[in-house]
Amino acid sequence: MGRISVTQTKSPVSLPKDQGRTLKALGLHRMRDTVEHNDSPSVMGMVHKVRHLVTVVKLEGK
Repeated sequence: MGRISVTQTKSPVSLPKDQGRTLKALGLHRMRDTVEHNDSPSVMGMVHKVRHLVTVVKLEGK
């Protein structure tokens, strides 16, 4: 299983509350926060839900 790096690039302020809660579940708290996660189906589902608010990079060799 690979790893991904997720960076928050936009604010969820004027968006539905569930999108803000999804960012919190991913471990993102403010703009330009970056977290690493395993490339699992559940994490990818959360990333897909907020794909307009984050940038995802696949990490090599981890």
